[in-house]
Amino acid sequence: MALLCLLIIYQLWMFCLVVWYAYRDPGSSAVMRQELSRLRDTNPHAELQYQWVPYDKISTSLKRAVIASEDANFTEHDGVEWDAIRKAWEYNQRQAEKGGGKMRGGSTITQQLAKNLFLSSSRSYVRKGEELVLTYMIEHVMSKQRILELYLNVAEWGEGVFGAEAAARHYYKTSAGGLGASQSARLAAMLPNPRYYDKHRNTSYLNSRTATLTRRMRMVDIP
Repeated sequence: MALLCLLIIYQLWMFCLVVWYAYRDPGSSAVMRQELSRLRDTNPHAELQYQWVPYDKISTSLKRAVIASEDANFTEHDGVEWDAIRKAWEYNQRQAEKGGGKMRGGSTITQQLAKNLFLSSSRSYVRKGEELVLTYMIEHVMSKQRILELYLNVAEWGEGVFGAEAAARHYYKTSAGGLGASQSARLAAMLPNPRYYDKHRNTSYLNSRTATLTRRMRMVDIP
């Protein structure tokens, strides 16, 4: 009974945080704090590159490219796409049977926001369960525009680089609002593995994925 009460209190606390972030901009996220701690293990003076920027100051091209890359049905679903999760699991099982290879994720933008903002990059069934609970809380409380605004501001885009503004300055010496279509597509293509692509910026896959997203981004809806 005591454990159940603690669980209920914890979930109520998390719901209060979701409501808070529906109206207040975060100064950091769980993944940002985790990454800063990792960087400071080798450099005590390390700092993150991060600057909040409001939704209307972020390039429309970046919004379209990120949705095209990460969650094409973002404006239509309720936070979780179970069919995408099933297909990703089946694909990953086949890859494992072949001895490994590039894995797929089935997470929506809302799920990724739940993980980045409140949880961590660790993997476990408990964390995944909490991610799903938070995802439905977020979708219930926040508009799609607010979800995308938060996601674009806390997404990791390189080693110690978080958010659209820092990414635009880190890679292109411009603002989040000044990103063009090709630049936006390349940034979106980097999202699944940003630390790797921060160091390997001209791989054949990245170039191919950028070209694909440049075509696809015109066809997606944004909030």
